[in-house]
Amino acid sequence: MSAEARVTELGLELPEAPAPGGNYTPMVQVGDICYVSGHGPLKPDGQMLKGRVGSEVSEEDGYVAARQVGLAMLATLRANLGSLDRVKRVVKVLGMVNAAPDFETHPKVMNGFSDLMVEVFGDPGRAARSAIGMGSLPGNISVEVEAIVQVTE
Repeated sequence: MSAEARVTELGLELPEAPAPGGNYTPMVQVGDICYVSGHGPLKPDGQMLKGRVGSEVSEEDGYVAARQVGLAMLATLRANLGSLDRVKRVVKVLGMVNAAPDFETHPKVMNGFSDLMVEVFGDPGRAARSAIGMGSLPGNISVEVEAIVQVTE
């Protein structure tokens, strides 16, 4: 089943592809590799999921935020590639969690993003990944993710 068909089958609601918040582009394609800029947990209504995981929001809410980042990134990929079916593989993911100093389960939060990628792309959605805690993120968002994706040319 194609990625576009999976999005439909799963009933996923992608937000509008987010506009850059500064002097950068959301995605750069070099050959068959796309470098996707950091995305936040943008909801379809334009709001961001906010709060420090482990103090202001729970680990479970962090997982939801990471999944929402995935939906925003899918929107950017679709907007720039024309179709999610052009994605061959999610290669590398860097997940940044806005975390309380004593929070220790960053990988569990980032599973929200990774689980979504596997749901949409199957095994090619399973990427090499880093999950790190940050002292803060822009606008107090809960999670930010950047990725490297291989596509068909």
